Amino acid sequence: MLTKQWKIRPVRDELEVRLLADSLNISEVLAKLLIHRNIRTFPQAKYFFKPDLEGLHSPFLMYGMRTAARRVIKAITSNEKILVYGDYDVDGTCSTALMFMFLKELGANVQFFIPNRLRDGYGITNSSIDYVHEMGATLMISVDCGITAVEETEYAKSLGIQMIICDHHQPGEVLPEALAVLDPLQPNCNYPFKYLSGAGVAFKLAQAVAALIGNQQLPMKYLDLVAMAGAADIVPLIDENRILVMYGLELINKAPRPGLLALMRSTRIEPGQLNAGQVVFSIAPRINAAGRLSDAGIAVEILMTDDYKRAEELSKMLESENIERRKLDEETMNSALEEVLRVHDLEQDMALVLHEEEWHPGVIGIVASRLVELYYRPTVMLTTIDGVAKGSARSIPTFNIYEALQQCADLLNHYGGHQAAAGLSIDIENIPEFRRRFNKFAREKITDDDLVPQIEIDAKIKLSEITPKFLRVLHQFAPFGPDNPRPVFLSQGVVSSGFVKKVGHNHLLLQLRQNGSEKIFDAIGFDLGHLEAKVRDRGAKFDLVYTIENTGKDCKPHPQLRIKDIKIYSSSSSSSSFSADKEGEVLTGNGGGIGAGDLSDNSGGNGAGNILNSGDED
Repeated sequence: MLTKQWKIRPVRDELEVRLLADSLNISEVLAKLLIHRNIRTFPQAKYFFKPDLEGLHSPFLMYGMRTAARRVIKAITSNEKILVYGDYDVDGTCSTALMFMFLKELGANVQFFIPNRLRDGYGITNSSIDYVHEMGATLMISVDCGITAVEETEYAKSLGIQMIICDHHQPGEVLPEALAVLDPLQPNCNYPFKYLSGAGVAFKLAQAVAALIGNQQLPMKYLDLVAMAGAADIVPLIDENRILVMYGLELINKAPRPGLLALMRSTRIEPGQLNAGQVVFSIAPRINAAGRLSDAGIAVEILMTDDYKRAEELSKMLESENIERRKLDEETMNSALEEVLRVHDLEQDMALVLHEEEWHPGVIGIVASRLVELYYRPTVMLTTIDGVAKGSARSIPTFNIYEALQQCADLLNHYGGHQAAAGLSIDIENIPEFRRRFNKFAREKITDDDLVPQIEIDAKIKLSEITPKFLRVLHQFAPFGPDNPRPVFLSQGVVSSGFVKKVGHNHLLLQLRQNGSEKIFDAIGFDLGHLEAKVRDRGAKFDLVYTIENTGKDCKPHPQLRIKDIKIYSSSSSSSSFSADKEGEVLTGNGGGIGAGDLSDNSGGNGAGNILNSGDED
């Protein structure tokens, strides 16, 4: 198990912290959390806690938008056949459902197509364009894909198909010569926010069309799909994304469409309780399962159906697919672990490149992520499809995997993605040289320190500081995700109150107190069950790094500490090994951490009050 460094984030101006805390009537710890998010004034804090839809940027700021919106309206009024072309993940299926339903509501002659992962591969291909041509479509709108489809766009034009590309991925050096390319990341686009999801870009097109026809509220009913995509695709939850996800989750919790209600009930999430983390770890895997193993059209249908009974049927199908996906995950992971030992020297290699002809293409991205978590090295997983190696790449925070693929571009048939994740295809005979060059680049860029996972701690607090008022304000930092992570705290000298239990495969459930206080906190540590005996020891004290979440208890939200890492030491020790009084100090824990659950987001509800809904009582 990897040792993790603990690092407390520094706050350089304590006076600024006190002034912000006083102006908002909150604790200095909460003020520090705001400053970590670059929120330093009362007005900034007010907008952070209560953003509104008026804060969304005009869609016409996006390069190519007016051309795209006018062409869509022309196609609708001329009764041209429009084809919405999506991707098979959550972002792609939500984007497809959003665009299809929006156009259908405007009376468009519209159909959708999502490629089959096994048969068609990723993105836009010439064979799939042939299918579009056979359907008689003259306008194709791609969502969540297409930014690298340069040759395919030319082929579509040769068949009389005009294309509007809605994408959010990193463009290549050459852009497709489509009728319009909508992507905030393209070089000539001055759109103020660069990190929309694919569904976010599709939503902006819908906004533009709605504005031109004088019905600006029409797209707002699809904010739930934008929120699903934004949470699941792990886009930064700041700026426009935070508004879209916040209001979209609110829409789901108040009035979920039948398909989302069925998925929530299948995962035992009650309407009103869904949050971004539950989308990521409960709902998204089921939607993704269809695209990974069979037909993503099932996922689009469940998002669009008005029939709850049909939604239940589809939800059961997705649940069955997800169970099968988990089995494949486990089998592929075990095989990949053997492959690591066979082809890599972990003393020398800074990155992993693995290939096995029989691996299922629907799960290798998941397994690559698990290998990154296990070995903390950039990882490429490849399988063989039609005689060509295709796969997924995942990275650590300090290594740009897209840049690494660029350095090996002459060996690759195709590649695309961004800093943290990418997809690629390569001729099998080129894999050994690719492994060598990829590792050479990794050795040049990655230091030994980069290979040590780091837990960034927002603040050191006492458990007694976790009051009802503190929790109410803390919950209003949600929705949590990239660039707005759930705050991480350090508490020292904590002891067990007596209840310690190993649950599940290797999870630790316990109750804690600090400094002789009678106040007891529930806590859970995923993958920390091996520490049960040490924690149960009456003489044991520990330092904890954790997040605070809400769980249901007696039908009410109840705070639970989710332990990310733990350092256990004897009460006879003169002091904690990690008495981190200096902010910015790097410490080392030894308990291991949790995996996918790190991003979980049980944000709960809000109390009464003004800007912060914080109340005055403790």
